[in-house]
This record gives sequence, C-alpha cells and structure tokens, in this order.
Amino acid sequence: MRTYIGRQQAVSADDFAELALGTPVELWLGVEGETDEERAARQDAARDILAENPGLPDDVARIAAEVIEAHAPELFNVVPLIRPAGRRRPSRKGAAA
Repeated sequence: MRTYIGRQQAVSADDFAELALGTPVELWLGVEGETDEERAARQDAARDILAENPGLPDDVARIAAEVIEAHAPELFNVVPLIRPAGRRRPSRKGAAA
C-alpha cells in the first residue's frame, strides 16, 4: 500500500513529518557531524522560515498532539495506582535533615 500526500509519496516517518511541516526535519534538528558554518546557515534558514510563518510552532505542536492522541491514546489515560491495604508510606518525621 502506498501513501501519498498531494503528489508526494510518503514512505517513512520523516517523509510524513517533512510533508506536514513543509520543511525537512533536518532543518530543525540538524545532522550529526555538521560544521559550525553549516549549523549557522541552517539556523539562519530556520529563522527566516519562522519569520515568514509565525504560526508554525503552534501548527507543529497541534500536529504532534494529534499524532500522539491518534496513535498512543493510552498516554492520556492516567490512572492512579492503588496501594495494597495495610501498607503505608514511611513517615518523614525523624528523618535526617
């Protein structure tokens, strides 16, 4: 099964992220072994993109939340743990300061 977003085929998680963001993931995260010069150029490009698209960070946060909610709902179902009867937490009174 193939997945297309627009006319672009997405075959990996990075492809989906790039198509959702409109920029390569490496632009934001960098790449291992990049030089100081390459990092400075990458960060300049990222600043330009953010200046042109001030809502991008909010869009990214929304996309990330939607993906987490869709694919890992158990992360949002927090259930308090029940302690067995008769077991109490030790008191902090008398503990060394």
